[in-house]
Amino acid sequence: MVSVTEVSPAAEIARLERRRANRMRLVAVIAHLTAFALWEIVVRMFEVPRFILPAPSEILSTLGSAQYDWIGNSWVTGLEIVGGYLLALVLGVVTALLFSWSRILLMVLFPLLVTLNMIPKVALGPLVIVWFSYGISTNILITFSLCYFPILLTTVRGLREVEPDLLDLVKSLRGSRWQMFQYIQLPGALPYIISGMKVAAILAVAGAVVGEFIASDRGLGYLMIQVQAALDTPAMFMAVMLITLIGIALYFAVLLLEYLIVPKDARMS
Repeated sequence: MVSVTEVSPAAEIARLERRRANRMRLVAVIAHLTAFALWEIVVRMFEVPRFILPAPSEILSTLGSAQYDWIGNSWVTGLEIVGGYLLALVLGVVTALLFSWSRILLMVLFPLLVTLNMIPKVALGPLVIVWFSYGISTNILITFSLCYFPILLTTVRGLREVEPDLLDLVKSLRGSRWQMFQYIQLPGALPYIISGMKVAAILAVAGAVVGEFIASDRGLGYLMIQVQAALDTPAMFMAVMLITLIGIALYFAVLLLEYLIVPKDARMS
């Protein structure tokens, strides 16, 4: 006697979605490997000068050079990216929460923050150096300045989307503002906060590198400036790749957080 196990439509759909997601990941990996292989072949075939476009194998060979201190410089850049990002996340959510509690505060401060956000951050670099000197903390502030507004803007929108009836219910039950935020506003605004975090993750990398270009004596961005003078193009490419990997790691950390705390049907992308 053969027993037939019935599969529910929902389980079948989930299985098909997993297969499609795995297929997309495989295609992405193959596409990247193919691009690097073609890059290597073209450079070797046409004998492109090393200082113009090095082959991937030449770029990877720079990892064995101790003069660049890849680990130390990567650590500094990663600390600046994560530090500025987390600072923007905390202050962005807190500011948005204060705006949701006080309409007067929103009307007074939000236009000022919009104006400040329009100022090119590169133009502020020399002023930041005068105010805070060189160092990791200065680059964290530059990273923060790029990440803060996207998180603030999306969080404000998310808090506005919360059902007013739910807020009235908590008020009628004499719930505190913190309880209102913890149980009603935060869960409802999470998809918007995550959306802002995704945008800020990309901007955080740019902020740290810009900061190291103008106000640092360590980090991958600073190293790029140093090797540029010697036309050490492979080392420049290696620095760019490491910066990219740090950014990808941060972005995937946000995706993992979204997967863990945001219901699937509530995700915005």
